Amino acid sequence: MPLRPVRGVAIFAVVALVCDSLIGIVAAVIDLWYASLVDRMIADVDSVPEAEIDTGDLVYGLSGILETVVYVVAIVAFLVWLFRVRANAEILAPGGHRRGQPWLIFGWVVPIVSFWFPKRIVDDIWSASSRVPSPPRGLFNAWWAAWLIGTWVANVAGRLLFKADELEPLAAAARFDVVGIALMLIAAVLAIGVIRKITEAQEEHRSAAGMPSAGMPSAGMPLGGMAPGGYPGH
Repeated sequence: MPLRPVRGVAIFAVVALVCDSLIGIVAAVIDLWYASLVDRMIADVDSVPEAEIDTGDLVYGLSGILETVVYVVAIVAFLVWLFRVRANAEILAPGGHRRGQPWLIFGWVVPIVSFWFPKRIVDDIWSASSRVPSPPRGLFNAWWAAWLIGTWVANVAGRLLFKADELEPLAAAARFDVVGIALMLIAAVLAIGVIRKITEAQEEHRSAAGMPSAGMPSAGMPLGGMAPGGYPGH
């Protein structure tokens, strides 16, 4: 069975991660601006016009909605790419996968096992795709560590925001969300590196088999250049 091309879905995933990253940066700026607005209210609520408070609440809420929508698109794009490279990896190494295909989705959402099942799936895809035995996994380990820490921080920020019924906790939650966004930016950069490595490895297999392939962007184009993007913290 011939390997399917993966560059198209890889570009889709990378573009989605880049967009998610950009929205995350905007959301971080809004977080800091909103936190400063809340600080002014804490110091003297009468000094802040009601119209400014309403605008702040609206902008902060809309940024959270936009952040969530783009994040979901990035998730879908990454999973589309993951299913494609997994299908190819099963052709390259039929017996080299420790988890069945349903875990490509369930592995991310089932409690406890979500801490290592997705990483194990990606590791197996990388091992099957690489043309060298026991390929290095430093990039993959760094990506997964950043992802785990970033999602944990983002979830904590979300809980703080949800429970905030006073101004001080609200400002603290907004600032904590910035930390989560920064960590998820790092995770997204590393995720792009993971996508690039696996994609290039599989395309090398396709080229060796004489299969036609669309042009791969150069190192300065999207596939060389941020996830999982900022995680929706509010």
